[in-house]
Amino acid sequence: MNKTISKLLVLFFFINLFSCQSGKEKFDEQDYIKSVQEWQQKRLDNLKAENGWLNPVGLHWLQEGENPFGSNEANNIVFPNKAPDFIGSIILFKDNLSVSINEDVDVFINDSLLKESEIVSDADKNTTSFKLNSFRWHIIKRGDRYGIRLRDLESPLIDEITEIPSFPVDANWRIEAKFEKFDAPKEIAIPNVLGDTEYQKCYGELKFNIDGKDYALLPLGDGVNSSFFVIFADETSAEETYGAGRFLSVEKPDKNGNTIIDFNKATNPPCAFTDFATCPLPPKENIIPVKILAGEKINEHFGHH
Repeated sequence: MNKTISKLLVLFFFINLFSCQSGKEKFDEQDYIKSVQEWQQKRLDNLKAENGWLNPVGLHWLQEGENPFGSNEANNIVFPNKAPDFIGSIILFKDNLSVSINEDVDVFINDSLLKESEIVSDADKNTTSFKLNSFRWHIIKRGDRYGIRLRDLESPLIDEITEIPSFPVDANWRIEAKFEKFDAPKEIAIPNVLGDTEYQKCYGELKFNIDGKDYALLPLGDGVNSSFFVIFADETSAEETYGAGRFLSVEKPDKNGNTIIDFNKATNPPCAFTDFATCPLPPKENIIPVKILAGEKINEHFGHH
């Protein structure tokens, strides 16, 4: 499975773990609303965290060969003005990555002050991390491209964003669903904002009903070792909600295939908050002809998206 989507699956599992409810438990609507509001606050806290999506300040694609970087415009890769003029160079040679840091600059590489190092991208475990003052970065791999994802822990957005606009929590959007497993896993096409397409395994479909009409969504994940991860769009997309769709975690089904789809926890993808993300888009099968008036809405602060 594509590592970016794998990370999203893990993230959604832990975000939702604390608030999961079994459909067989006694349901208290007020307790439920409170739990979703607590979940929304945790969601905002995660966006503001070091690995959240309010601090990216750059996504710089590397060229084959030497890539000098720093704030001076003479560099191939130009960091924000408060960074040193010339930090060093990243060398990309036939999928091998390394870095050389200039003598007058101190950069922590995996928490050690080093001047030279091999680099592991996020396509593999033990991704190499870099720290320089308030900046953090690592190398991402998307398709056959490598790039620097640059963060600034002093990004003004961290203080400016105090809430994520959302529809009022409505228990009616906490919908019973049935997971119907395929005889054999199918591959579904997952496009992304870069124009690439990844093919991911889908083990079945989630079937549910809204106002007497039947719908289905194709989830990622096996629903056994982790929760399902769903990328979907609906008739609110590009109107009340983000145009490129939303994300949703769905807890593992019981032995009879029963689970709950909680649209109150539908979230905007990272691309709704920053230009420096590489988000997956809904597969065509998950563009459903109904208005899902629940979950996160468009944030006018990010109108350029």
